[in-house]
Amino acid sequence: MRVNPPATDMNSNMPPTFIDFVKAHHVMTLATCFNDEPYCCSLFYAYMEQEGCFVFSSESSTKHVRDFSHNIYVSANIVLETEAVGKIQGLQLQGLVYQPQDDRLAKAARRAYLRRFPYAALLSTNLWVLEPTWAKLTDNRFGFGKKLTWKKDTLIDIDFLSEKKAR
Repeated sequence: MRVNPPATDMNSNMPPTFIDFVKAHHVMTLATCFNDEPYCCSLFYAYMEQEGCFVFSSESSTKHVRDFSHNIYVSANIVLETEAVGKIQGLQLQGLVYQPQDDRLAKAARRAYLRRFPYAALLSTNLWVLEPTWAKLTDNRFGFGKKLTWKKDTLIDIDFLSEKKAR
């Protein structure tokens, strides 16, 4: 199922500190919600810095794809697993998921994913883009509980849509 991308400015990327963390990892937990039923899954991702978004592969038959085919608003988490409190790092984010519609983005997504996971060339890949709209980075290396936040400049008011949906 193809979902049309939202009207957002793809060039308002996360800050470099966030991107450095994202590029140092390759697994995220993606959370979806449909019909008031939350769900999460782990997946491999590649980050497309120029486009400011993540790309991942998932079959259309999976629960998370079925969920975000109805509700493109998702959240995700990327974490450094450690028992050392001073080294705790993690990124929480919210964003929009869709299959790339235009040829340029579809080719860039495929290139980025196969560069990160070359063995995926042997598989049938069904690529999806996660475009972040908000993120919070926790990094105890900068001080205990240090949190940095970022919000994307959008052409649509994401907060308004969330508030309207909650009513």
